[in-house]
Order: sequence, then structure tokens, then C-alpha cells
Amino acid sequence: MTDAATLVIDAAGTLVPTPNHDGLPRRLSTFATFGEALDYAASGKRGLNFHDPRGNLVRPYPFSELRDEALVAARRLIAHGVKKDDRIALVAETGPEFAALFCGCIYAGAWPVPLPLPTSFGGKDSYIDQLGVQLQSSDPKLLFYPAEIAEMAGAAAARQGCEGIAWEQFAEQDAPETALPAAHTDDICYLQYSSGSTRFPHGVAVTHASLLNNLAGHGEGMHLIDGDRCVSWLPWYHDMGLVGCFLSPIANQMSADYLKTEDFARRPLAWLDLISRNPGTTLSYSPTFGYDICARRISSQSHVGERFDLSRWRVAGNGADMIRPDVMQGFVNAFAGAGFKASAFLPSYGLAEATLAVTIMPPGEGIRVELVEEERLSGTPRDLSRPARYRAIVNCGKAVKDMVIEVRGESGHALPDHHIGKVWCKGPSVMHSYFRDPASTADCLVDGWLDTGDMGYLVDGYLFIVGRAKDMIIINGKNHWPQDIEWAVEQLPGFHQGDIAAFSVETESGEEVPAVLVHCRVSDPVERIKLHDQIRDKVRSITGMNCVIELVPPRTLPRTSSGKLSRAKAKKLYLSGEIEPFKLAA
Repeated sequence: MTDAATLVIDAAGTLVPTPNHDGLPRRLSTFATFGEALDYAASGKRGLNFHDPRGNLVRPYPFSELRDEALVAARRLIAHGVKKDDRIALVAETGPEFAALFCGCIYAGAWPVPLPLPTSFGGKDSYIDQLGVQLQSSDPKLLFYPAEIAEMAGAAAARQGCEGIAWEQFAEQDAPETALPAAHTDDICYLQYSSGSTRFPHGVAVTHASLLNNLAGHGEGMHLIDGDRCVSWLPWYHDMGLVGCFLSPIANQMSADYLKTEDFARRPLAWLDLISRNPGTTLSYSPTFGYDICARRISSQSHVGERFDLSRWRVAGNGADMIRPDVMQGFVNAFAGAGFKASAFLPSYGLAEATLAVTIMPPGEGIRVELVEEERLSGTPRDLSRPARYRAIVNCGKAVKDMVIEVRGESGHALPDHHIGKVWCKGPSVMHSYFRDPASTADCLVDGWLDTGDMGYLVDGYLFIVGRAKDMIIINGKNHWPQDIEWAVEQLPGFHQGDIAAFSVETESGEEVPAVLVHCRVSDPVERIKLHDQIRDKVRSITGMNCVIELVPPRTLPRTSSGKLSRAKAKKLYLSGEIEPFKLAA
């Protein structure tokens, strides 16, 4: 969309990334609208930088260039008939085209709706179905997509009855001068689809005020300083990637470097290479599995210091799924030789319904855990005939700017510290509503308080997350967290995070029992039986009862758009017969 002549190239013929410093006084998201935030960032020299699969810079994209192209896109949208408050769906490929269109929608007064790429789904039909569900929910006027997925995206658009356009084609349309609609701080800025299976596919409506308040919370919570720089591979259709790693660098004026998510999946260590070779890189975020896969890819720690330099990594953010202290320690063990410090870990907690962040650990405090008896976690009396078992619960930090948190019991009253209950939060960055779904909005928003659907407890203002309330498996009046069962099986040799899904099912006799689906990479029939029995015994040691154990083919268990295991969908597919377990020899 921009002539190559505008790119900055040094004397050696190398593309020059946008700088860490530009003399522009930093404002931590102190703006009335996101358009104002981009206008201000564009007056400096910082910006976004896009890299190839090996981490080589292919497109520096200063905020000034992003703003110019976003304004052109806004005029083009208006000329195409887009009006204020129209929804515009965008397949969220990490790159300048999506960035300009997303910001262009906002300048045009429309609501951008980022949607996932097909890499998250099992096949062509599944992807078309998934897009169709979100298009039906958001009811957009247009769907934009990269040309390479035109067949699938076009089919989804046709099914919904909206116009589908490849953004390469849209870039050829006229963009006549026209007045842009005035934006107000309480206007809806965008729709975000939460990846949580319990509320999918509700579109979270986020106002300019909510977004900018949450982005200010990022800046203050992470103690951003003038020279900070961000690296990210997170997808822009998920709230952590979109809000935390795309919109936050704009509103807080910070240069950022990007790998595409699919490139990270193929070459995870390119993420750490990019951090190492970019002087000044201080911030990068990932769910637990990102750290896990990198640690597993290092076969020997003896040469990590020669390849990587992670000494400047000040904030190694961790969120979007349950934080695993054992995985984090494994990453420290693998990369301490490259200068990585355990104190850089910054646990956090959030959800799309709160724009993104609810809590952030103060920088430098690292990962802190409490060992909690499993019976206390599940709220059931302890069986004194069995030894106590404990789970490490991670401290997810303190409330971000202007956020208030309560942990409430079944009566709805706030509980004192150390008592486990439902996590509620209230603040300016809590969502406006679920789009066109007042009933679901009323279910989770009560007097301005958001029911997060998560269980946890507070200690001196720090929040500890235990798990999702709706994932709880209740058998014979005793509560079991599926995470406990899954983690126990993961301790057996050969299993990775995401290989196990636990949930309850009803037997023919009407009895509720835990069911555990496990990815099986063993082909020998005798070894499969041994593995099945080993898993059965492990799960029995956790639950105290016989369970349904099913070995399923690798890559069978479904994931949400953000890469998290979807237990609800796994259960649905299993019960419908769409997940077919291996048959074990008699």
C-alpha cells in the first residue's frame, strides 16, 4: 500500500527499523479517542516493524505512515458506503494492511471486528463455519481478507449475505476527500470476540474510553519507560495480541516488532532470535505454552548464550491461560545462560470483557506461588485417610489503573482474603455490552460489576486465579478441577500441555463420571493398553474413582481461536462421535 521508496535503508542496503527513542514526550494513553492516540503517535518516529519467518525485517511501518494510510482507508470506506456504527469484519493477518484498515474503520466511525485466520481450525469447512458464526453475530457490512484465503472467506461472506473484498482489491478503489465523522469518547471503538468457550460467540463491544483506560493501565502497570520496545508473535484476533501488542504500542508510543503467529508455530525460537537481535527490546508477552515450546526446542543449554541475548528482556509477560510455574522454571533453566532473569516474568490476568488486563504483577517481582490443598480449591471436606495434595497457585498481580476486584461467595457477598470464590471486577475498562445480546450482558454485568466466570482469591490486594467456575467437574458432591486431572497426566512421560482434556460425562446408568481424552502417539496395540492403564491409575489417584479414559489421535482436541484447549467443544465432539478414540485390543 506504500511505495517502497518511502522505506528507510542504511548505507549497507539494510532496512532500518523504527527507533526506540524519538524525542516525543510519552503520554500513557491520555487521549479521548483512539484516533487522537494515533494522531499523537504519528507526530513521532516510532512505529511497527514486520518480519519474515526467520526474523528478518521486511517492512518498517512508522506510526506516521500508518496514520496516513488509515486516513486513506477511512475515505475509501466512506466512498464505498460505510456509515458510522457499521461493523466491518477484518481477517486479522499480522501486517500493515490489517493495521491500516483497522485504524481506518475507527477514523470512519465504523467498528472493526477482527476475525481469525484459518491456521486455528481443522480444515476449510470448519473455518468457513467458524467465520460464518462470527459474521452472523456481528452482522457486518463488509468482510476484508487477504487474497490467499479469498475462496474460504468469500464463501463465509456469501453465506452471511455481506460483501467480501480482498484488501488488495480494496486498495485500488478511489479515496476522495471527505469529512470524517466526529468521534466521541463513549462511542464503540471495536468488537472483540472472546475466545472463551463458555460465552462464545458473543462480540464484546469496547468503547474508546474503555480501551484507552485499559491501555493506560498497561503503561502504568508495566512501568513503561522511554526506550522500551516490544516483540510479539501473538495473533491480532485475540485480545492479548490485538489490545496488548498492537493497540497498546500506539497509545503508549512504543516501537514494536512482529512475527506472524504461523511463523512462530513453525519456528518458535525465531521469537527469541528477534528479541536477541533487536537492541532495546525489553517487553514481550506469551501464554504459558509459548515459553514451554521454546524450552522444549533447546536440546542443550551449553550454547544458548552464543545464539541468544535475553539480558535486556525486562518484562516477560505471561497470561491468556493458566500459568504453570513448572513450565516457567523450565524456561529459566533453559535460557539462564542467555541472560534471562526469572524476575522478568510478569504474570497477569484479564479477559476480553474487561478490554484486556484486570491485574498485572508489579515488574521485578517475578512468579510467586502459594501451595493450596486441593480439597480447599474444590470446596470439599478433606479425606483424612489420604495424604494431602497441593496445587501451586500463581499470583497474578494487582488491579490495573481504576479497576476494583472482589471475590464473592455463593451469597453474592465479598469474601475476606484467602477465601476462594467468584472473581468480579469493576472499572472504566469493563465492556459496554455483548453486541445485540442484552440477556447475556445482564447475566454477567450487574450494577457495573463484571462476573468474570473465574474462581480465585485475594491476598493483600494480589489476585490468585484457581480456574473457571464452569469447567468444574462435580462428581458425587465432590468438586474436581479439570486442570488438576490434566496436569497429573502431563507428568507421565511423553505428554505435552494441551494433550489432555478432562470433563464429566453421564454413563448408561445415569452416573456422572470424569472422562479424560488423551492424545496418543503410540501405535503398538500392546503399548497402547499399557498407556491406557497407566493413565487410568494416575487419574484414579487424583479423583479416587474409575474414570472413562480414551486415547485419541494427535491434534484431535479442539482449541479456541487463541490456542487454548476448549474442553466444552472437546466434550461436544466426543459425545457426538466426531472425536473417534482408538479401539483397544481385548
